[in-house]
Amino acid sequence: MATTHRTKMLIIGSGPAGYSAAIYGARAMLEPIVVQGLQPGGQLTITTDVENYPGFRDVVQGPWLMEEMKAQAEHVGTRMMYDIITEVDFEGGSPFRALGDSGDEYIADTIVIATGAQAKWLGVPGEVELGGKGVSACATCDGFFYRGKKVAVIGGGNTAVEEALYLTNHSDDVTLIHRRDELRAEKILQERLFKSPKISTLWNKSVTSFQPGEDGTLGHLVLEDTQTGETSTLEVDGAFVAIGHAPATELFKGKLPMDDSGYLLTEPGTPKTVIPGVFAAGDVTDHVYRQAVTAAGMGCMAALDGERFLATLEESREEAVEAAE
Repeated sequence: MATTHRTKMLIIGSGPAGYSAAIYGARAMLEPIVVQGLQPGGQLTITTDVENYPGFRDVVQGPWLMEEMKAQAEHVGTRMMYDIITEVDFEGGSPFRALGDSGDEYIADTIVIATGAQAKWLGVPGEVELGGKGVSACATCDGFFYRGKKVAVIGGGNTAVEEALYLTNHSDDVTLIHRRDELRAEKILQERLFKSPKISTLWNKSVTSFQPGEDGTLGHLVLEDTQTGETSTLEVDGAFVAIGHAPATELFKGKLPMDDSGYLLTEPGTPKTVIPGVFAAGDVTDHVYRQAVTAAGMGCMAALDGERFLATLEESREEAVEAAE
């Protein structure tokens, strides 16, 4: 049976941004509700070693870090909902309305959008058909299955280099394929990559298709030289697409301004969208940094701004009541 949930702060999404917003919102006695979405905990739940989140001397595991954030948010008064928001209504201002896939309705005085981003795909033949049969977008999820086998990583940014380095834990034969002649990844990551005897690099190559072997799993990649147009093949057991991410903003099309890549636009230096009381935090609005710590910081900012918005809203309502008496 469908239920209506009312809250001062509704948080859509549950990565570092969503959980941090929940922690700050709960400590401000806003009794926030977090609708966790398809992937509770966000991208960090498919990340193993995390060594750049402040406060931990040793490497920590992504899923553990998200569980701790979730538990902290619940401890201070957040209510977690295992639901997916399928519709939002921002017209008319606060209070806002959202509808869950469960059929439940959420009525909130303020909303924090923290839906994050998802992996991009190449969109070439064989990619979908061989998904889970040799083609993946997450080395930390599936790398174990290619222990001792030949694998390839497609991309040239931080994601691709990190995936290639991670795969050396499982494979002695890792090939990084990049369509340009230089990487976009951070220099420290590039240095690690070039020092690894287990990684070779194919420059100026793009993957035009994934081809199955006799057993129906991935057999080889078809490559095209981006300068000469010459085609070649590369036999691999596994291929990992690591070309970046796309923001999860489909729900907000036509309701909030976005840039050309679909990231939500906010007032510079703040999580404020054009609609008072609606805030965006984390990877859903950040295509520059895309780090757990920056997402968490933005979640904090969104909750603090949400608290201030609610205080102003309450003052306005009190003034309206006094004026009517």
